[in-house]
Amino acid sequence: MPATTLHAESSVVVLIDVQPNFLSGIYEADRVLARSEFILKVAKLLHVPILATEQYPSRMGGTHERLLPLLESSTIGKMAFSCARSQPFLDALEATGRRQVVLVGIETHICVSQSAHDLLGKGFDVAIGVDAVSARTLDRHKIGLKRIRDAGAVTAHTESIAYEWMETADSPAFKGVLGIVKEYQG
Repeated sequence: MPATTLHAESSVVVLIDVQPNFLSGIYEADRVLARSEFILKVAKLLHVPILATEQYPSRMGGTHERLLPLLESSTIGKMAFSCARSQPFLDALEATGRRQVVLVGIETHICVSQSAHDLLGKGFDVAIGVDAVSARTLDRHKIGLKRIRDAGAVTAHTESIAYEWMETADSPAFKGVLGIVKEYQG
């Protein structure tokens, strides 16, 4: 996928395990939460489907409450670290009919990495919203990103993804997306 541009009509966003019990120990957790919220708002505005997973929700709790209003469908509980090893997730992903998957969430070197590898292996184009992923430590985050890139996924800032989805400043959604960009500056 390195030469592929992301398109709103081909993309789906996957929010991986952004649960308060996990977030509490994450490096720059506030950034991950804010940038995840940003890309979900943009996706919703541009009609990009959103899927969200929760790791072992009966024990670890549900998705962060700030993100729940942005989700279009129920979260998908999983026990496997990779989303792509969960049949309910794969069924939901296939139902979108889209082949470009934008991953955000935690942890970079575990669930995000394993999901990226498995999705690449299934023929999906995978992009990582680098400002919306992290791990418990910076070194784990960096190692995870390197491994994901080496496997063939692309990395991009969530703002870059938003502008790729719009394609042009005369997009009918431009003013709305620009408002979201301004809301999350900093």
